[in-house]
Amino acid sequence: MPRFPAASRSDHRSFCRIEEWSEVQRGTGGGVRHHLTFELNLPDGRILRTHISRPPPARKTYGAGLWNTILRSQLDVSEEEFWDCVQRKVKPNRGIPQLPARTIPAGVVTLLINLGVPEATILAMSREEAIATLNELLSKPAP
Repeated sequence: MPRFPAASRSDHRSFCRIEEWSEVQRGTGGGVRHHLTFELNLPDGRILRTHISRPPPARKTYGAGLWNTILRSQLDVSEEEFWDCVQRKVKPNRGIPQLPARTIPAGVVTLLINLGVPEATILAMSREEAIATLNELLSKPAP
């Protein structure tokens, strides 16, 4: 017995909408579009593209072979990640870099460097130390 249900085109579309893929409009040459096309820009620079066909009404789910190809080559997720997204709205981890919680703002770093504080000294400071140092330097009268 399969671990996951057979995926439908509706599940495929839900996945794209939950993960916020962009629908791409393609020129149809005046004819009927046979596929919905979605794209997703990834943090590593890749662009994923997936197509959802408009099948005959009798064909609601994908065959296992086609579905595995779509997961691997178009969506770039495991079946478990796909169903977590569709059923629980848990977006796949696409490697989005997490910023450290307490970084020194770039403007503070720039001002400290311009005020003569060595970069190595700034990098050794905490956010609070850097801001306190900047406030102290700015509160002194100009030479």
